Order: sequence, then structure tokens, then C-alpha cells
Amino acid sequence: MAHSIESQIEAIDWNSVSQGLHEKGYAIIKRLLTSEQCDALIQQYDQPELYRKTITMERYRFGVGEYKYFCYPLPSILQAIRVHIYSGLVPVANAWMKALQIDQQYPTTHEELLAICRTCGQHQPTVLILKYGAGGHNTLHQDLYGDVYFPLQAVLFLNEPGEDYDGGEFVMTQQTPRAQSKAIVLQPKRGDVLVFTTNFRPVKGSIGYYRANMKHGVSNVHTGERHTLGIIFHDAAS
Repeated sequence: MAHSIESQIEAIDWNSVSQGLHEKGYAIIKRLLTSEQCDALIQQYDQPELYRKTITMERYRFGVGEYKYFCYPLPSILQAIRVHIYSGLVPVANAWMKALQIDQQYPTTHEELLAICRTCGQHQPTVLILKYGAGGHNTLHQDLYGDVYFPLQAVLFLNEPGEDYDGGEFVMTQQTPRAQSKAIVLQPKRGDVLVFTTNFRPVKGSIGYYRANMKHGVSNVHTGERHTLGIIFHDAAS
């Protein structure tokens, strides 16, 4: 399966992905995963040996639902996705830092990023799978986890909207300085991957680029069951 996903990632039109990220702060990679790969990832939800921590969202007022953080070593398909998608996103991340005049450049390989995380005490994996039933939702947030973070992340959509569940749209807000927030509502299909900003993006203004802060969440699931898998490239302190 890992070999297959590597070939699928190699076929991504990274120029199109980069253009979407630069223009909107997000891009959808259509049908990266097959139905069989989606089913296999959902079936892993009930294998406790794969996970280091389970979070009941109501307990922390994060929303309604549950998610689980994977242990190292990650399942081979997730490791391959994390490593190879990172490589495709690094040029965008570094272009954003340059545009915003932030003194930060990210390494070309994912292993180098994790080495930086470890020097700062961030050594726990952040890849997670989320499960929502009817009434489930996720409040607006940012996935930072520590001082070291990568400014882009990805979500794998494992169920088909309109068939497996209704509602449960992916929601982002963009805060423009001295203006009202903009809402972005997306509904990717089963097998799609959404790549988006972790916490901010550069927006071109009249005198250069400014920083627009962004958050993301999930609207109410009305019926059915919704699974997604989050690929966060930096590690966590705990």
C-alpha cells in the first residue's frame, strides 16, 4: 500500500496545488486515496495498539466527537503520505516566509524537520484520525503543538458526503487586519486530500504582503458518520 501511495503522490500536479495555496490558503487534491485505502484507514480506528492517546472532544470543549493520535512508527501509508507530501509543500512554505519577511526557512526533507522538533522537546507524533457521529463538530482552532511548527497541513477525507453523512462541512475563517473575518466552507469527497494553512498565510495588499490569520473546524454532522485523518508535519511536546 505504501508503494502505491508513493506513486499516487508523484502524480500530483504540484504547480496547481501551489497556485491554490498562494491564492486561497488551501488546495484540494482530488481522489488521492482509493476507496480501498479509505476503508482500510477507517478499519484501523478500532486497533488500540496503533494509538498513543484518545481525546474525547466534549471533555475539553473542543466540540463533539473523538480523535486518536497515532504512535510511532506510523502505519506505512501514513508515513509515506507525511514524508512525500511534505516535500511537495516545502517550496510553498518557504515562499510564504519570504513574502512575510519572516526569518525562517524549512528543510527540504521531513526527517530534518522532525530533528528540529526533537531539539525543542517535540517528539510525539501528531498524525490523528477523527470520528464524528450525528451532532459532532469541531470548534475553530489551530494545530500548533509547540514552538516549532510547519505552516501547512493536510486532511484526508475517508467518507463520502451525502452518502455516509450529511453536514460536517470543513470550515475555515480568515481574519484580515482591521476587517471582519471571512468564512470558507468546503465539502471534499471521499479520497480527497485538503491541504491548507496551519495558522496564517500571506495576502498581497497595495504595499506588499500582509499576514492573514486563519483557523479551521468542522460544522455539525446532521446524520451518519464522518472520519477524517489529519496529517500534521511537526511533532508535539506531549
